[in-house]
Amino acid sequence: MTHPDFDAAFRAEFRQLVLWRRDVRRFRTDPVARERIDALLEVASHAPSVGLSQPWRFVHVESEARRRAVIESFTQANEQALAGYDGEKYAIYAGLKLAGLKEAPVHLAVFSDDGTHTGSGLGQQTMPETLHYSVVAAIQTLWLAARADGIGMGWVSILDPKKVTQALDVPAGWNLVAYLCLGFPAEEHLDPELERHHWEVRSDLDKVVFTR
Repeated sequence: MTHPDFDAAFRAEFRQLVLWRRDVRRFRTDPVARERIDALLEVASHAPSVGLSQPWRFVHVESEARRRAVIESFTQANEQALAGYDGEKYAIYAGLKLAGLKEAPVHLAVFSDDGTHTGSGLGQQTMPETLHYSVVAAIQTLWLAARADGIGMGWVSILDPKKVTQALDVPAGWNLVAYLCLGFPAEEHLDPELERHHWEVRSDLDKVVFTR
């Protein structure tokens, strides 16, 4: 098979894709075809994984009762998180929209099957957490593929993973890594919302790259 030529134009386009990937919290309620989401998951399934373990497990959450349980978990966790701030941070946090759970037409829970035998444990003996890192790699791949297809995605981390796992009734040994909302974005911005609302600023490269 001939190696594709990822020329300068493609590399520039890819950089734009990365820059325009946003954590979307504001969605239109228009439905997204299941086939379209599954096509994105097929791309995500080609993400790298330790020992080719492929530990990701994607769960379409369509039950209204299960979605309500997730929203309740978010609401409780969000109230607890808010109580941990004061002053300016409290005011900013209170004004942030931190999830699109009620509007997003697609909910995906992403688990790591920590008991998987696929890959025969290669690369996990000294760093078993690489299973979860592999799932995160699949999530990032999904995020970029979704953005390229005009679909927004948001990662909801303000919730109780044990309650969500229980509500979704998944097999034992599956550990929640992410709860994702997908749909068509109601608005698009190049800058992250948290930067736009003065919660945090992006670090310069010299603050995160070191030489030893």
